[in-house]
Amino acid sequence: MAPGITMPIVDTHVHLWDPIHFRLPWLDEIPLLNRPYGWEQYQEQTIDLPIEAMVCVEVNVLPEDALLEAYWLVAQARHDPRIQGIVAAASIEDAPRLRSYLKTLVTISPLIKGVRRNLQDEMAPGFCLQPAFVQGIQLLAEYNLSFDLCIRHTQLPDVIDLVRRCPQTRFVLDHLGKPAIREHALDPWRENIRELATFPNVMCKLSGMVTEADHQLWKPEDLAPYVTHILGTFGEDRVMFGGDWPVMLLASSYQRWVQTLADLTTHLSAPAKRKLWAENARRCYKLGF
Repeated sequence: MAPGITMPIVDTHVHLWDPIHFRLPWLDEIPLLNRPYGWEQYQEQTIDLPIEAMVCVEVNVLPEDALLEAYWLVAQARHDPRIQGIVAAASIEDAPRLRSYLKTLVTISPLIKGVRRNLQDEMAPGFCLQPAFVQGIQLLAEYNLSFDLCIRHTQLPDVIDLVRRCPQTRFVLDHLGKPAIREHALDPWRENIRELATFPNVMCKLSGMVTEADHQLWKPEDLAPYVTHILGTFGEDRVMFGGDWPVMLLASSYQRWVQTLADLTTHLSAPAKRKLWAENARRCYKLGF
């Protein structure tokens, strides 16, 4: 067990996949990841850590496989009851079919707590501000579903505008908005995060940092200013731990990432640590409900 962790962990960002079941084109050029990663492998690689619950997040399957992936993830939860939440894929901009899709999605299982439409590769300015997209995000509130924001730091200005237009929807920023850690660049990410954090309906995952840093040479001090800024802007009630397994294996073992974050947050009070590692996640994703 990581020496810095003596309390339960809820991992808010776990990916499970099997390329035999779903075509994942983005894995074609990543040999390390282009193989099955299921609950068995997750158990093996986290066996010494006190993980009591996890949230499984969609893995950018082809749009036609989105519902199949949701059913498949629910089936995985039968093998590992620690899977207590699922963030399913949803084509938010597909206005004519979105409502019926969401109706179907929420009937699959109460484990489905939110949705994600991966935006990080949609680099056209204003993509997430199209009327159909905004209306789709607003519709999520009717189904009590949150929206995970998977973006790059250059997309933060548009996301700020999106959040402003959707005050009733709960948002979760994945991976700190993918700042340019490899280049040690803080601005303009830092100011954009400060503005995004002013919206009370946004939470942030401390996840995905090691893959934004130099995969071979990163050090904890490379990550420190980003962690510090997120804690200072979002505060102790709106931050959550995320492993981003198995993607994080490109740059770190699971244990090293947990220990690094524990070391970078050692100054927090005991109640703040409990919130970071588990309590905020349970509240945000309504785990156990």
